Amino acid sequence: MNNISFLLWFAIYALAMITLGWYVSRNQKNGDDFLLGGRSMPMILTLGSTVGTMVGTGSSVGAVGFGYLNGWAGMLYGIGGAIGILLVALLFAPVRKMRFMTMSEEICYYTGGSRLVKNLVAILIFIASIGWLGAHILGGGLYLAWASGIDINTAKIIIALAFIVYVGIGGYSAVVWIDTIQSIVLFLGFILMAVLAVNYVGGWSHIQQAVDPAAQSLFAVDKLGLIPAFSLALVIGVGVMATPSYRQRIYSAKTVGAVRQSFTITGVLYLFFSFLPAIIGMAAWTMNPHLENSGFAFLFATQVLPHALAMVVLIAGMSANMSSGSSDAIASVSIILRDLYTLITGHMPAEDKAIRLSRIMLVLVVGLALLFALTSNDIISYITKMISMIMSGMFVCSMLGRFWTRFNWQGAVAALVGGAGAASAVLMDSQWLAFWGNPCFPSVLFSLLFAVVVTLVTPASKLSREEALEQITRERENRPTPVILGKKLPE
Repeated sequence: MNNISFLLWFAIYALAMITLGWYVSRNQKNGDDFLLGGRSMPMILTLGSTVGTMVGTGSSVGAVGFGYLNGWAGMLYGIGGAIGILLVALLFAPVRKMRFMTMSEEICYYTGGSRLVKNLVAILIFIASIGWLGAHILGGGLYLAWASGIDINTAKIIIALAFIVYVGIGGYSAVVWIDTIQSIVLFLGFILMAVLAVNYVGGWSHIQQAVDPAAQSLFAVDKLGLIPAFSLALVIGVGVMATPSYRQRIYSAKTVGAVRQSFTITGVLYLFFSFLPAIIGMAAWTMNPHLENSGFAFLFATQVLPHALAMVVLIAGMSANMSSGSSDAIASVSIILRDLYTLITGHMPAEDKAIRLSRIMLVLVVGLALLFALTSNDIISYITKMISMIMSGMFVCSMLGRFWTRFNWQGAVAALVGGAGAASAVLMDSQWLAFWGNPCFPSVLFSLLFAVVVTLVTPASKLSREEALEQITRERENRPTPVILGKKLPE
């Protein structure tokens, strides 16, 4: 591929997307408009942006690379993601009625309005959002390095700067519109690439001859082992259910029905989509089993496409990484302005300053994510470690909190500590890590155990769910919070 040609066309395309972002967000007036699209996203845009996020860095760079090394195991990313988003649709769509702004507000609501939990969760999901954004910078850097021939770390820096412009101009409204366009192009591109890649190597029989037979077993269980295969699907599903950017879509949707319908359609599409990364990965292995970095497998496979179509798929794939990451960037900025700013100052920022502050904080967020991205070139390893360490406890808190009214702040803290501790123990022991594949399963198990035991042996929350919601709403709206029925506000 002509490197100059790619850079030229990508620059033209990026300028068009930035122009579109400016156009759809030109009437923004306050923080809700910039960070949540005015809480009025219709079903079709919620669907498009959700698909765009899921068919992004992990699916293109990560899952295809994993399929390149492990055959049908490349399906596990899609299987886990599909189950995760379907469960979010079933279990958490009604949360839209609470009008939360961040996931820390949601967990705070589940724990009797505990400010300790709210602040702790805010810090953790801020780190998680930075981690996800770092993964997208990493994925975009791999794309750019491959297509342009520049150094990979330089490519990561360019992608990080692009995020600042990309998100800073348009905010959330721009993100969902551009995600929707990208999801259509990339989804169709994946289907076409899988078909042409199999044809390019001489048919499926040639792939079967080239790929390790163990990698051709169901989900490559014969190669990975049953528990590691299950752990990979689990870690992706847990990640989807506890990732702040998916909650952002719930909070910004127009109605509960719009959330549920869009997430359900996304889950079904993604379930069928899960075959494609594995097929493309195995076809890339058949073409060249000696790639230096498996993350280049998807990019290598684009050579089977006609030049013009390869250009479109590469550009769409790269911008899908940017679109996916922009949701995490928006989630991170929301956490700063809603949670961390309030923690430091004791109040929300003034409405007339919210958009300007959002853009300033965006620069900070992207800078931190770039530091994460510069430390790794392995998408799947990066994601699984980050989810197990930070998000297993968040997943347990949200599940117990959603359906167990006895759940309290002590149980939430225990869940977060137990999950991180178990993940750390597994990561530090190579034999345990080889057995489990990644730390997610023991992390979730110990988090759940700690949360249940500690909740049962400690007092119930002082505030009811209704009282906790009123407290959270008043704080968000900068209204004074009165003492409710003579009860002191929990710390």
